Amino acid sequence: MNILAGLETFLYVIASALFYPVVVGLILLTFWIVISAGGFLREYIDRRQGGSGGVQRYQKMLDSETLTRSANLDMELEKRLQEAELELIKNLDKVRFAIRVGPAVGLMGTLIPMGISLASLAQGDMPKMAGSMVTAFTATVVGLACGVAAYLMSLVKEKWVRADMREMEYLTELRLRQAQGQRPNIQVGEADEFFEKTAAV
Repeated sequence: MNILAGLETFLYVIASALFYPVVVGLILLTFWIVISAGGFLREYIDRRQGGSGGVQRYQKMLDSETLTRSANLDMELEKRLQEAELELIKNLDKVRFAIRVGPAVGLMGTLIPMGISLASLAQGDMPKMAGSMVTAFTATVVGLACGVAAYLMSLVKEKWVRADMREMEYLTELRLRQAQGQRPNIQVGEADEFFEKTAAV
């Protein structure tokens, strides 16, 4: 029985020690959601005006002289396209992370103070119990609010990411066809001379 009581005390100490990290995590998550909402609003305004920062940067990369002079242009374009798409997915994963973490951290911020509140109730400390219950319900509201805000942003961002990917694929295919159209028709006997001129450039 003493061993069981000791284990329960040990778990209570661990849960109590996690209370402040959970509160700090909720505060940081709230600040991050507010900053992300500002960036989301700015991107929304830019897209309403017909612009997309990711696609514009990708377009500049396609027009760079270094890429134009690449010997294996098709492979290089495929690599750059995959890197650009991966960057878009990484930005979207941050919002998806907040969708899962917000409610989970909010739940932890609810259960830990409730345990402290019950311990205060057993000791007859009603003011401490009331304060713990207020903290518990506040943590739940904040965590759920962060999760809902992140979910709403992710719904729109996923559409933007799919649209940007289609646009990047189109630009890549167009750039490859333009490069192939600029290449002259090479006869078998002229191949060595063409490759020597290409290497000289």
